[in-house]
Amino acid sequence: MAQLASLASLAGTGLAVYGQVRQGQQQQATSRAQEENVRAQQTAQTEQVAVQSAAQDRERQDRLARTIASARARLAAGGVAPDEGSAAALTTGLRRDAAQDAAEDAAVTSARLAAGRRSLLTPDGSLNSFLRAGQTLGGAVRSLLD
Repeated sequence: MAQLASLASLAGTGLAVYGQVRQGQQQQATSRAQEENVRAQQTAQTEQVAVQSAAQDRERQDRLARTIASARARLAAGGVAPDEGSAAALTTGLRRDAAQDAAEDAAVTSARLAAGRRSLLTPDGSLNSFLRAGQTLGGAVRSLLD
């Protein structure tokens, strides 16, 4: 009779280990699905930021071209050669300011993308279920030896 109790205990422990392993596999599958969702969201976010950045860059280039054309037209209307002296300095300054704005916008864009990334150190918990199963199996073996 004592042997039957040991076998029943061993069978119960085996079923518990199997249940914990299955639970761990289900958690791992859920974790993978969540990671896929996060990757898809990050890809969509990256694409959205890239499109917004490209649109802002085009708008900035158009605005710069209009401003320079307007300044050159006003200077030419005033009798100043638009490619020399202070007129050239003005257009160079406008281009330099636009380049600085573009660099600042690129820095903000990269910071926004970096803020959306998940840490590589996030634990997924897949090892925990196996450790619990090992502890349960160890307890069963210890009870059989007692």
